[in-house]
Amino acid sequence: MPERLDSLAITSELIRAARALLRWEQRDLARASGVSLPTIKRLEGAPGILAAHSSTVTALRRAFESAGIEFTNGSGPGVRLRAERKSENASDDGGH
Repeated sequence: MPERLDSLAITSELIRAARALLRWEQRDLARASGVSLPTIKRLEGAPGILAAHSSTVTALRRAFESAGIEFTNGSGPGVRLRAERKSENASDDGGH
């Protein structure tokens, strides 16, 4: 199964969804990934599959995965927080 996820086409919509789950601004993603802020803005501004070098997409994906994001491909591509990340967040806000 990891081979399938590695080949998952990452879209600007998935990037924005992942940032929302983490409550990251574009500058937070830039800092975590080493990808420039103007590049992130450009990539997020165009709908669909990211038009970027594979090294850029890899850097973005690694930053998200390090922060607890999972890229999924059930009935369709998506993102979610790993279970252990969710439980950490639940304890931070009193379990609500």
